[in-house]
Amino acid sequence: MGRLGARATGAALLLLAANSNAQTTTATSSSPSACPTVLTPDYQAPVVGGGWTAQLAVTGLKRPRSIIFDENGALLIVQGGTGIQHVTFNDQGGTCLFVKETKNLIENSDLNHAIELSADGKTLYASTSEAVYSWPYDAAAGTVDLDNNVTLISNMSNSDHVSRTLLLSRKVNGTLLVSRGSGENMDFSAQEVSSGISQIKAFDINNLPDGHPYDYASEGTLIGWGLRNSVGVAEHPVTGGIYSVENSADQIKRSGTDIHQDDPGEEMNYHGFLNRTDELHGKNYGYPDCFALWGTDIPDKGKLTVGDQFTLDPNSDLNDTTCADEYVSPRLTFQAHTAPLDMLFTPDGAEAYITFHGSWNRDEPVGYKLSLVKFSNGEPVEPSDSTTSTEDILSNADLSDCPGSCFRPVGVALDSQGRLWMSSDSTGEIYVLQKAEMTALGPSGTSTASGSGTLVTSTSTSATSPNIAPRSARNQPGQEALWLTFLAISLSFVGGAFFAMA
Repeated sequence: MGRLGARATGAALLLLAANSNAQTTTATSSSPSACPTVLTPDYQAPVVGGGWTAQLAVTGLKRPRSIIFDENGALLIVQGGTGIQHVTFNDQGGTCLFVKETKNLIENSDLNHAIELSADGKTLYASTSEAVYSWPYDAAAGTVDLDNNVTLISNMSNSDHVSRTLLLSRKVNGTLLVSRGSGENMDFSAQEVSSGISQIKAFDINNLPDGHPYDYASEGTLIGWGLRNSVGVAEHPVTGGIYSVENSADQIKRSGTDIHQDDPGEEMNYHGFLNRTDELHGKNYGYPDCFALWGTDIPDKGKLTVGDQFTLDPNSDLNDTTCADEYVSPRLTFQAHTAPLDMLFTPDGAEAYITFHGSWNRDEPVGYKLSLVKFSNGEPVEPSDSTTSTEDILSNADLSDCPGSCFRPVGVALDSQGRLWMSSDSTGEIYVLQKAEMTALGPSGTSTASGSGTLVTSTSTSATSPNIAPRSARNQPGQEALWLTFLAISLSFVGGAFFAMA
């Protein structure tokens, strides 16, 4: 055949062999084997939902809570009890990113959960259990002007539930929503609207009161009350409807019978629109008098079904009928003690991402996952009595490991490319996720099968998703051309050898 022919044929074989081992990739992914740094969790690998690829992007954080991207693509992370960190990435495409630079943006041990940015990206907002603050922010430099800090809202201190979620409306300019939870498991001061306890309020931050911040309890517009601890608050990007997700009570009994394993359910509540008068504004959602039913094995259930409001000790003054007539029932109800902490809509409003942090108050752990709820025309697709409204995106493989040795989701954010990011405070990590068939990373970072999606790890062997049939080499993108090239080379040299012998 000759040395030239042998080398050409050998090269074709090597090229074919290398490509036949590569996994397929999404349009936005980097080329195979292009991810130089792949992190692997030190606990059991998470389960990834069908059609998704997930990769661990940041480790070594201190209780990361809410997260948000600035206009230049830097990730701002609230670290509970520490402050706010500014992180930039070397972006290789797809889920292949690694940290380029980190720096402390604000050092303040009282900052514990919430963060928000103005629509123009020039003002940063964050909260403590007592107050809401703003700072001028320079995204290009990645700095805040610490000398021009402004206190916007104060008088929010209470024990127990100390996160003060912030949501800046994109429909009503200058309107900041602030959620405040209860001071204890059953906080009866929440029965008085003047207490400011267990409420969501809206504040016009373009027109602060002269010489002082807003007083949370006595000022602002009441969006809803009787909301035990609505940590996640979101605005539908199309309709402008306001939704919240609620952490309900622990250790409850119904007529003296312990029902706390499966009741009360966690809630998704609807609060109407900010940009017009709405009958839901200022309505009471029940706490601490009425709760949403999840588990239906309760005393004197009657005709109650999932999502209906019930009271703990029915009597002539307060009973299940009172709950139905005088309080607003949730739009959706979730498994008790899953502890939803954040809610974020996709830009088209077709899905809402929800983090379920998990809770101590159940013998068999539940939650500890990132899920989505489908929406249509600004409302959840599922009816209010649904028990199947969520689809899991990222979850722990073995809930018996939780909460001690598993990730616990808190905050979610979308970057400019539509990738979904999630923080885990228990493990000090940030995950990046992308909708994709599967991800290719070759020998320096391979795809590990997990559920029907793909988790990118640093293991040395690759595996396809069990719910996706592996493609034959002939049917992988680009492989047909390689086979034809190899075939042509082989035939040419076979033909050459034949004529040489003739």
